Amino acid sequence: MTTQDKYPVAEAELVTQAELQMENTTKPKLQLGLLGNYSDSEETRMLLTPEGCGMLTSAGIEVLMEAGAGVDISFPDENYAEYGVRIVSRDQALAQPIVLSFMPLKPKDIKKMRKGSALLCMMGNTLFEPATIKALMAQQIDTGCFDNMYSHHDVTIFANIIDEIDGRGAIMYAQESLSYLGGGKGVLLAGVAGLNPCEVLVLGTGTAAIHAANAASAAGAKAVIMDNDISALEIARSGLVAGVEVVAIHPRVLTNRVKTADIIITTPTTQEFKFPQVLSSQLKDNVYVLDLSEVHPSVSVPRTVAMALSNPLINFFNEMSIKNGFDGMVATTPGVQSGMIVYKGKLVDKLIGSYTSMPSIDIRVMLSATN
Repeated sequence: MTTQDKYPVAEAELVTQAELQMENTTKPKLQLGLLGNYSDSEETRMLLTPEGCGMLTSAGIEVLMEAGAGVDISFPDENYAEYGVRIVSRDQALAQPIVLSFMPLKPKDIKKMRKGSALLCMMGNTLFEPATIKALMAQQIDTGCFDNMYSHHDVTIFANIIDEIDGRGAIMYAQESLSYLGGGKGVLLAGVAGLNPCEVLVLGTGTAAIHAANAASAAGAKAVIMDNDISALEIARSGLVAGVEVVAIHPRVLTNRVKTADIIITTPTTQEFKFPQVLSSQLKDNVYVLDLSEVHPSVSVPRTVAMALSNPLINFFNEMSIKNGFDGMVATTPGVQSGMIVYKGKLVDKLIGSYTSMPSIDIRVMLSATN
């Protein structure tokens, strides 16, 4: 079932295939097909808001959106149409030269894409399935993941945005879980007169960990961040608010922190680390534990995600217009090259190649051969 099946619209509201084939006097710089999420998934996040689309259309970029795609972020089709977006069927959106989807597409949708077109999305488990990669290669769909790309300032801006929202959202999840309505002990993170605040232990020093610790401190909790790499802790210190403790992971120290923690949030550490099973018996009753490598609190605030992602995406596609399209963007932008999964029918991501036991090639070799 597609987004259109779940949220049907009147036939008159859809652009017909004949209308799509009509050429304007001035051909748009780019044509983007914007898709909604699969209705059988738990994904709620989306890449662009109506206002974000409006910035693109005003720059001469045509946006064709699947009917009902904005429902998860509480925007009806009419809001997008007001900003120049053309509301079409899912198949028509899939037929555009560049297709945008928060989730990677399934093989059935990939086969509906125009051969040699491009798919831009966020990284997802679907891309680690051989059937998906084979479908992308067969259709020669140039596929890039935004969260693997980096900016001209060497910043993984798309990944950082999601990580920041996940980190802040983790504290929102924790406070709800500790509340009486959430089935918890019925306590606040912050201390009040005569009472100590809750203790929040965050493992890891990445973007999500830093923002989780900062959000916990801002909510009045006592926050501690731990990692097994001293240099990573030094770097993280510059991004932490005053009051957040920075501590190296040491068996005895970790045990003491675990014993008193009301909330434990785990993220990847610099060096591989597995939470010791023996410490499970040391946990407080009703302690709240959240692993951000498995759970993404940002799905609870998808409009915030779309608003935040729209800003860099506007710059991204404006730059693509200047560079004469997707091929020009890939050929001249190392940060975009780093996010490519499939290019010109070849798998160019080593990690996915290793996971799927499929051969991969360095995209830089491919590009140098064509220059």
